[in-house]
Amino acid sequence: MRNRLLAIVGVVLILAGGVSLYYRGIPYKSRDVVIDLGPVTATAVSERTWPIPPIVGGLAIACGVVLVVVGSRRETK
Repeated sequence: MRNRLLAIVGVVLILAGGVSLYYRGIPYKSRDVVIDLGPVTATAVSERTWPIPPIVGGLAIACGVVLVVVGSRRETK
């Protein structure tokens, strides 16, 4: 049971690492106040990206592969 859980976590890490390498960041929207004149305010919405370094994706894939290999081994009793 424990080995199967390790293999599942490994597959999830491999998928997450691949997605992070493909997208290279997490997009989000930010509201910024442009003008603030008493009761009148003007805001601007800008799209930004929180960057994810490629090394993080590579490490997630490597750790996932290790967990899949360890999880695929059969327990000896």
